[in-house]
Amino acid sequence: PVAMGAGFGAGLGLALASSAFIGVSFVLKKKGLLRLCGRARAGQGGHAYLREWLWWAGLLCMGVGEAANFAAYAFAPATLVTPLGALSVLVSAVLSSIFLNEQLNVHGKIGCILSILGSTVMVIHAPQEEEVSSLESMAEKLKDPGFIVFAVCVLVSSLLLIFVAGPRYGQSNVLVYVLVCSAIGSLSVSCVKGLGIALKELFSGKPVLREPLGWVLLVCLVICISIQINYLNKALDIFNTSVVTPIYYVLFTTAVMTCSAILFKEWQHMVLDNIIGSISGFLTIVSGIFLLHAFRDMPFTPSLLPLFLQPARADRHQSCQHQPLLPSEDKGSQSAEEEEEEEE
Repeated sequence: PVAMGAGFGAGLGLALASSAFIGVSFVLKKKGLLRLCGRARAGQGGHAYLREWLWWAGLLCMGVGEAANFAAYAFAPATLVTPLGALSVLVSAVLSSIFLNEQLNVHGKIGCILSILGSTVMVIHAPQEEEVSSLESMAEKLKDPGFIVFAVCVLVSSLLLIFVAGPRYGQSNVLVYVLVCSAIGSLSVSCVKGLGIALKELFSGKPVLREPLGWVLLVCLVICISIQINYLNKALDIFNTSVVTPIYYVLFTTAVMTCSAILFKEWQHMVLDNIIGSISGFLTIVSGIFLLHAFRDMPFTPSLLPLFLQPARADRHQSCQHQPLLPSEDKGSQSAEEEEEEEE
């Protein structure tokens, strides 16, 4: 398990604050997009949302959340910070049911609880990343053939999703735009990690501004974030927030964990119980996200409960036990027939 030091506490607190702000940002941006009555919507390629103050408020919240997330990655491993994004799913789902009238039934609430439990397990069994303390060591990591192959695969698949799958299936399949955000987001996390190292060296007095790698990482981060914002807006405008948020979390977390494992070699020094704990925690999160997504439109009424858990039916069932077998009318007719037989 990750050592409970000052860096862990700072990274944990920043990650929790980031999840809260990002969860609120989803709802604010969706609320702003819903106010575009009769104007070109983001799903059709329009940019009328730029004139909505609610959308800008959501963007500001997302910026604060991403800034806190940026700082958290500088203090803690990526596989410790990223799973805590499940809390943004919880915040977004609860606020969407309140302010956007999107249904959150019992299955969704159980899914939120499972997501929190799975995140807790993953935090406890988080792998230790290989030590990277300077831009020189970061540059060596970025030159690794495994990471180069991974980055090329991400870029090629993102281009295919944008230019081939997007025009055909983007309006009907939620995975198209969310996959673009998740794949590009895995690269943005690597850029954030490198910039965090650069800032630490800058504050320690090293001439980081002369290093070209820091500027390259900054430019790549701006490009990645711009792509994420654009296609996340498209997904939010077409589909419900309760659908986009959990799917985005699952895919983004998977992509970040894969990228971190390849770049920082996090899983090489883990013992078996931590590996099992990390996988179990992630599968628990996926199960919770599935409950939150798959049964979002299913009404959950008391009639679906077992008979012994339904108070009204239980009372009726109990009262039926004390009723006579025959109705009162049948009893009256039966007594009349008996009297006629006695007279005869």
